[in-house]
Amino acid sequence: MGVILSEKAASEVKKIITEQNLPAETVLRVGVQGGGCSGFSYSLNFDTQTSEKDRVVEVNGVRLAVEKKFDPYLDGTVVDFYDGLEKRGFVFNNPNVQKSCGCGSSFSV
Repeated sequence: MGVILSEKAASEVKKIITEQNLPAETVLRVGVQGGGCSGFSYSLNFDTQTSEKDRVVEVNGVRLAVEKKFDPYLDGTVVDFYDGLEKRGFVFNNPNVQKSCGCGSSFSV
């Protein structure tokens, strides 16, 4: 199943790529890093390099790259974009999360 990018998030990613004039081969790299109050936190960044360690897919017109080692942590995760009065940014809806912190940016599986 992998990581899914909502249409709203894809639209925001495409807008950022255009505004920052990033190269055509740019991918959105989704990952996990150690840290945060619950053990892990999500990472999102742009990259122009991929390797055999990555699972690269196109979702809603955006190329996503996720290192295969993160599959157990991210499988089925939907990356969405929230634009409300109190906050604005990317959010992760991860079915694998057992526990998360109050801020919503760290988790454990």
